[in-house]
This record gives sequence, structure tokens and C-alpha cells, in this order.
Amino acid sequence: MVYLYIGDSGPELRDAWHLAGKDTWDLEDAIKAELGYKEHMMSVFGIGPAGENLVRFAGFIGDRGHAASHNGTGAVLGVKRLKAIAVGRGKKRVRVHDTKALTQIANESFENMRKDPAWNNTYLWGMMGGPAGDGGRASNTALVNNYTSNILAIPEEKAEKFHGPYIREHFQPKAHPCWACQMHHCNLITITEGPYTGFVGEEPEAEGISAFGSLIGNDDGASMVLLCNEVDRLGFCINEAGWVTAFAMEMYEKGLFNLEDTDGLELNWGNVEAVRSLLRNIANRKGLGELLADGVKRASERLGGPAPEMAVYTMKGASPRSHDHRVRWLELFDTCVSDTSTIEGDASDRGDMFGIENIKDGFSGEQVTAFIAGSRGGFQVTDSLGICKFPNRTQPVMLTRMLNAATGWDFTWDEAMEVGLRAVNIMRMYNLRCKLVGPQIEQPGPRYSSTPTDGAAKGKSIRPMWPEMLRNYYTLMGWNPATGAPKPETLRRLGLEDLIPALG
Repeated sequence: MVYLYIGDSGPELRDAWHLAGKDTWDLEDAIKAELGYKEHMMSVFGIGPAGENLVRFAGFIGDRGHAASHNGTGAVLGVKRLKAIAVGRGKKRVRVHDTKALTQIANESFENMRKDPAWNNTYLWGMMGGPAGDGGRASNTALVNNYTSNILAIPEEKAEKFHGPYIREHFQPKAHPCWACQMHHCNLITITEGPYTGFVGEEPEAEGISAFGSLIGNDDGASMVLLCNEVDRLGFCINEAGWVTAFAMEMYEKGLFNLEDTDGLELNWGNVEAVRSLLRNIANRKGLGELLADGVKRASERLGGPAPEMAVYTMKGASPRSHDHRVRWLELFDTCVSDTSTIEGDASDRGDMFGIENIKDGFSGEQVTAFIAGSRGGFQVTDSLGICKFPNRTQPVMLTRMLNAATGWDFTWDEAMEVGLRAVNIMRMYNLRCKLVGPQIEQPGPRYSSTPTDGAAKGKSIRPMWPEMLRNYYTLMGWNPATGAPKPETLRRLGLEDLIPALG
């Protein structure tokens, strides 16, 4: 086992067997101490026990809780026996064409977000607004007991403890932002109430708030913070970790798992210590953890019987983000047809950002697919630049102004969108080779697309519309409406002629 160290003298592979078994926080501390770096002078991303044991939803975690974890990135590093990548803060400066202009445009972008009513909360509180508190109560996007309801029933005084203002006011926040970022986002916090008083971790985000709050029947905000950090330390994708935990808890509730199956853990809703132990067992593939380490879809299929009907997943194998997408068809459809297992477009219905119509009816299959196709490529531009989406949510077109200030180019937004569409189609061709494209697999699992029995989407089912939505989306994207594969003329138009032979 090795880790990659990148310093001023270049890259170097170093032995990491003495780091085996360490969680991602202890790993970061150990590498910084070994190499003589102080806090904030080095960035360390690595894998915890979950990645070492090839858990399918292991993530790549660093800097105290930042994560690149969809699709089992940590398992990929585990296979390669690469424990971490550590990058020291360099002494050389990056050449910028027009520093003054770049700074001015960046400040303008943050100011736009601060003033935009749709994104001001994100600017102030990061992703702690979330569907586990009042936001989820109003929109019915909260997850309750493994997707069996979307009505958040916990009392107001408990719900507020899942929100940014309460956490920031009560849990002694210490700013821990990404380098030079003006967002009031990442903080290290200390739990100051309940049995976990004194625990230090990173403040949670919306998906973790849901996953280890209402999804598992937990109504205690402090213990939710603890579990979110446990997930990061062990090295999981927090979404899949939440879904697989909730699945096991429902199986236990319905008598399909007994104490012998769960290694003696009483997986009752809200049993925080049982969940904590279960997560550790999954990370180490111990007992029931061996089954659950393959993710909720594969675990439920191995169990058979009613299990697959109780698990939440897409037919491609991954679980969705931790919101109730039955109320958000835009996200449900995007998640299933994306080539990255999560949303690849904007979920805000803000068509004005891309020069297309806003969605007027969120339960219209035609409007949903037109919006997703019309906005495709926009956020792939952000990803291709390797920067955060949040500061540019209000006006993505500003990205080209920043790019031109940094490089001296004269890039237009239309050219940038073409770059984004190339990325979309290249990913599509890769997934076509992996047999992850087409109507049979670009589907939600049974419970993921079930018809809500309460809330704003009560009685509304996306299932009958799905075949026509797929055909419409494929057609708008320039793909074969029967197979979902890019058409030769689409690849040719985007300058991807070399990929046409792979269509077969």
C-alpha cells in the first residue's frame, strides 16, 4: 500500500502500510505529521477502512469531510492499494492573464448569489437548509423511515436542531472553508448537548441531514452530526450509506432480519448506537456488513423475496441523493438517465440560467425532459473547469468571463456549452460500452418510483409516463430514441467522429 505525495520537488510514491486501517481524519493528521506540514498547508484526500475493504460505495474523502464519493471512488483506490493523495501548498504562483479582472468577476459572482433570493440561504448556511427541517416539511421532500412517507412529523423544537442557524449558534463553529472561498459554508463544530457532548466534526450537509436524520427515524440533531462524521471517517458515500442503513432497519422492523442476522444489533428506527456499529461492520465487511457492503440494490437482490421492493435504487445500481424525488420528477428522471449516477443538470427549475423556459408543471413529463435536455452541458462546463458549482448558480455564463480573464482567451458561452455536451456524449459512449445505457436499465427501482400515499405528490405516479419521457429525452439529445445511444450525426457535430465506430 502506498500514498502519493506531491510537493515542490514533484510527485513521489511513499509506503503507506503503517497507515492501513486509519480513518480519513486520522490519516490526514498522520501524513501531515510525517511530512512536517502544518494545518492548512497541505490537502490530504484518502480512503478509510471502507475503501481498503472494497465496499462498493466507498468514497474518496479529505480535508476533514469533503467528499468525492459517488460510484465507489474509494473502492477504486482500494483496488490500486493507494491509501491517499497528499498535496503540499506550493510556493510558486499560477500565471493569470488578468488578475484584477478575474478577482472583480469572482466577487461579482459571489455578490449575485448573496442577493439572489433562491440562493442566499446557500450563501449563508451552505447546505444545511436541507429537507430534514422546515424546507422538507414545506416541500414534502423529507425522507421518512426508508421512503415510506414524506411527511415530516417531528416536533418543531426538534426539527430546528437540524438547521444551519441552530447548529451554528449552538455548536461552536470554526470556519473551515475551501481555500479563498467567500461562501459561509464549511465549518468545524463541537457538539455541546446530549450524550455526544465534546465530539468535534464537520457540520453536515443536506444529504447527510436527511440520510442520518429522518430517513433512519432519528429525530436528534446532535446524533445526526455524529453519524455524518462517522460516515466520512470510515470513508463512505453518505447517500448510499443512509439508504442501505434504512433498508436494514425496515427489514428488521418487519421481522425479515432478526438479532442473529444483525449481529445482535437492535436496528430500531432512531437507534443511533446500533447504526454506528452497523456502519463500522459494513466498513470492515463484518457479519451483516459483508452483505450490505455491496450496496442496497445488490444486497436486496441477494436476499430476494420482498427485499428488492423495500430498497431504494436506480436500475444502474446506485442510490439517489437523499431527498424524496417522487415530489421532484426533475431530479428523479435526471438521476436515472445521467451517466454519473447522480444529477447532471440543475435542479432549481431556473431555465433563465440557460436561456430556456422555466418548468411550470413539475409533474409534466414533457416539460421535465425538455428542461433536462436544454440545460445539459452547462454544469459539465463547471465540472470540466474543476471548480465549485455554488458561486456560479445564478449566472453560469460568468464562467466564460472568468476563464477568459484567467487565460486571455475569447471563449463564448455557446462554445463552453459545446464543450459540456462533448463531455456528456463521451460519458455516454463510455457507459454504452459498459452496457449502462438504454430503456431497460435507465429506470428507477420499484420503491424509488413508487406512488406517494401522502404529501404534495399523493397519488402522482411517474411510472406510466416513463417510456415516453425516455423517448422524448433521447430525441432532444440527438440520441437513438429506441436505444439511447448517440447518433453518428450528433457525435460528428460535436467533433467526436473517432467515437462513431464504437457504436457498432
